[in-house]
This record gives sequence, structure tokens and C-alpha cells, in this order.
Amino acid sequence: MTTRRPRPSLGALVFFTVTLSLSAYFTFAAVQGDFGLFRRAEIAVEGDRLERELQELRAEVARMENLTHRLSDEFLDLDLLDQQARDVLGLMRSDEIVVQ
Repeated sequence: MTTRRPRPSLGALVFFTVTLSLSAYFTFAAVQGDFGLFRRAEIAVEGDRLERELQELRAEVARMENLTHRLSDEFLDLDLLDQQARDVLGLMRSDEIVVQ
């Protein structure tokens, strides 16, 4: 005597197919999507790069503020003024030697 096993119904097959498809879609979206793991890693790296750029810009602003203060009326740095005049006007003193 052989026993016949009932075949799974078409409804169960459709249910498992839909469930597997949705699971694959949501797993893919969690990894590759706009808010996925890869995007989060990209945002973290970009945040670090922007933080370094911000620090560089802050240092540049501090340097420029220092130079501006040194050329202001309250505090005049004659060496800096001389250097700026030479750079802008292209002048040199008679006792200097130019190396090109």
C-alpha cells in the first residue's frame, strides 16, 4: 500500500513566493536604499570630510583675521605692511638681491 501525500495547494505556494519576494525587497532596501546601511556609511565619511574642511576654513579665517588686525589702525605691523606693499607693487630695496 502506498500512501499519497497531498500536494501543497496553490495558495500556499503563492503565499511563500510573495513572502520571499517581500523579504528580499525589504532586505535589499535596508542595505542599498536611500536610508540603507551603505548610504549611512557614505554619509559618515562625507561628514568626516566636511568636518576636516570646516577646521581648515576656520584656521584660514583665523589667519586672515590676524593679518587684518595687524594691518588695522590700532595695531600697525610695519614688516607686514612692507611685505604687502612689495607684493602688490612689485618693488624692492636697492640693497636686496633678486634670485629668479
